[in-house]
Amino acid sequence: MLESVLIANRGEIACRIMRTARRLGMRTIAVYSEADSHAPHVKMADEAYLIGPAPARDSYLRGDVILEVAKKANAASIHPGYGFLSENADFSESCAEAGIVFVGPPASAIRAMGLKDAAKALVEKARVPVVPGYHGERQEPAFLRKHAESIGFPVLIKAVAGGGGKGMKRVDKVIEFEEALNSAKREAESAFGDGRVLVEKYVTAPRHVEIQVFADGHGNVVHLFERDCSMQRRHQKVIEEAPAPGMPADVRAAMGKAAVEAARAVGYVGAGTVEFIADGSKGLRADGFFFMEMNTRLQVEHPVTEAITGLDLVELQFHVAAGGTLPFRQEQLAINGHAVEARVYAEDPEKGFLPSTGRLWALKLPEGKGVRVDSGVVEGGTVTPFYDPMIAKVIAHGATRDEALDRLSAALGDTLVAGPKTNVAFLRKLIDHADFRAEKLDTGLIERDLEGLGAVPQPFDLGVVAAAGERLFEREMARLAGIGAARNAIADDPWSASDGFQLSGPRGGAFAVEADGESVVLSLSFVAGHAQARAEGVAALDAKDARFITAGDALLAVHGGRQVRIRRKDMLDADLDAAEGASAGGAIKAPMHGKLIALMVGEGDAVEKGQKIAVVEAMKMEHALVAPRAGRVASVAAEVGAQVAEGATILIVEAGA
Repeated sequence: MLESVLIANRGEIACRIMRTARRLGMRTIAVYSEADSHAPHVKMADEAYLIGPAPARDSYLRGDVILEVAKKANAASIHPGYGFLSENADFSESCAEAGIVFVGPPASAIRAMGLKDAAKALVEKARVPVVPGYHGERQEPAFLRKHAESIGFPVLIKAVAGGGGKGMKRVDKVIEFEEALNSAKREAESAFGDGRVLVEKYVTAPRHVEIQVFADGHGNVVHLFERDCSMQRRHQKVIEEAPAPGMPADVRAAMGKAAVEAARAVGYVGAGTVEFIADGSKGLRADGFFFMEMNTRLQVEHPVTEAITGLDLVELQFHVAAGGTLPFRQEQLAINGHAVEARVYAEDPEKGFLPSTGRLWALKLPEGKGVRVDSGVVEGGTVTPFYDPMIAKVIAHGATRDEALDRLSAALGDTLVAGPKTNVAFLRKLIDHADFRAEKLDTGLIERDLEGLGAVPQPFDLGVVAAAGERLFEREMARLAGIGAARNAIADDPWSASDGFQLSGPRGGAFAVEADGESVVLSLSFVAGHAQARAEGVAALDAKDARFITAGDALLAVHGGRQVRIRRKDMLDADLDAAEGASAGGAIKAPMHGKLIALMVGEGDAVEKGQKIAVVEAMKMEHALVAPRAGRVASVAAEVGAQVAEGATILIVEAGA
């Protein structure tokens, strides 16, 4: 076994790798950026080294710097995790040249599968079915559009060097092709440094099924069964499960054989995943699946495979990297039960799943029978705009799919995250969705029922706001007069109270708050010296049904996985934006920290309501901003190429001509 390992990664995957490495008695070495100086993976490691500023390109993507640290720390091996340098063939070669074991496949395999077009051509020779489309070198827009028309819409434009949904666009009409192509190329260039794309047929009712393969350096290749990753939004996985629901034995065998042949074709070594798209319109069939790509690394969703096989994939990676042979044959592997994984992200489903950043004021992750949690953040830490906003992976295992789903739903109900907005409520609705439970799966399920899943703008719970208002009022009374004095004033001295006491009728008054920036006036009454609030006639929610966390001058109220930030509002405060006519819908503000990469209008230009006027890039994805009303651009406050903070004004649109 290898004596030591440097983990060239961060967050939950760095912590997960370290757990196995330490169990095996290996010395663990962490690297970190300036933004991660207090991160859990840094504290968990035996040694840790600073490698650069917060942006990944200046730290976690600096293979030369990481390699120098590995030499300095006398690391026997480097584990890249996933993302960052995990599929960088040059880095793999540099490790070998330095005499350090790269815990992953050889550089030749990474290169062979790293470009989607070349990979498809390679596996075709191994008689693995591929999706119809154009996978060649030519990139002229007119040429690509012609091929899209020839295979028929809808089509997918995909980054040749892509992954994770970046640089991928579905196009339903020829008139939409050019704009989608330009956007896909920009995203691909930003995320992978390679703007080339391919065009392929969009499969009807697509199911995303992937096969986990494992190979050693002695010619042995096996598959560890399949995972279904069809629950996606924006081509990014949300829920993964193993085995795939409704998978017939003959299809599993055919898909597994194809994956093994694809791995053999490139001389693969280590853990890898061969991804297929299947036409789910008539159920999974042996002649109805097509090769998409091979990920030459560990996958985010590997825990579900571990749950049903009883294997530690990271331990196997270390074993194979050290020159060992696979300790089992294909016929010795079996599926035990069912496992499901949900990715808990700091994002706001009600605002198009925009990334959400900030301090984690509270964090409680679930425990229990059949439940596993992989996380790389702690309470008091910060979700920054520099990296993937994952908070945790919650995995549930059961004897049956229903048991696993029930356990996962309950676990999400026990999850508390306060600070950034999260997708916890959305995930639980998805887990309990009737179609998902009934195994009516395809990659379009989420998009078809965004409203039912709570992934559309919706009003906050007035009962929660009222309950938070009661607490803010009591806190204000305590601040003004001291806890004891405030209580005495309310209960015993009506002449000194500031609670709306009156000689006729019940005591009462008004208390103004802001809920997620929206003004709400609460009506107060007092019973036994304690304030009771109603918001627009809705009584306060019972305290046991929600959690209230102090966050500076505000309260974060979390109920059913949704969060609302409530603070006291001074009714004398002037809304300066409103005075300037901006907050009435005219100010176009950055929805998250990011980079302004495009402005489609300039000062004085006329715009129509809903017109696309700017593009902000965050987390390597593009987010379009549209005009909230018809009018004219009054001013532009940001420049293309500049970093913009969440809430920063980019431009202002005045109503009228």
